[in-house]
Amino acid sequence: MTSLNPIERCALVDLTDLPRVGFRGLDSAAWLGTRGYQLPEASNRALAQPDGGWVARLSQTEYLLLGSLADRGARIAAEEAGWQLTDAANYLLPRQDSHAWLQLSGCHVAEVMAKVCGVDLRPQAFPAGSVAQTSAARINVILINAGTDELPRFHILCDRPSLEYFQGAMLDAMDEFGGQPVGLDALLS
Repeated sequence: MTSLNPIERCALVDLTDLPRVGFRGLDSAAWLGTRGYQLPEASNRALAQPDGGWVARLSQTEYLLLGSLADRGARIAAEEAGWQLTDAANYLLPRQDSHAWLQLSGCHVAEVMAKVCGVDLRPQAFPAGSVAQTSAARINVILINAGTDELPRFHILCDRPSLEYFQGAMLDAMDEFGGQPVGLDALLS
């Protein structure tokens, strides 16, 4: 496996600077639909968007939108900036300041996560598009399986003040697999 690049083997990328936002309410699905988003049909599911972003359904009426690398999250940032309170039951949930965002990728993602999380995250139990709201390294996280057959990967969101601690715990768990932190540029190449 030494021929694999770090992203394919075991890598942690800090995506915290990319925009992300949430919406909650009985009318959120309809509003997001009019904005062109494809929505998961059930809670704790996520869908990749045509632009490379993601929409995760965290509950019956709550959605989390993750920005795309292709536009550096511009679409998501515009949604947040342009949202206005109306009579519709669709409420903005800012996530930029509350949640840090990491991506764990490579052929060892399930093994790494098994060291810090009690949930079975192997592909047969946690397939692509699955969402888990759970605990990892003793903090609350949102895990999204955003992997493909070519590249297993998880998006992991945690409390922003816990980012440094959580990165350290992840890097420690990754050490056995030759894991390493990589910059955002590694995803763009």
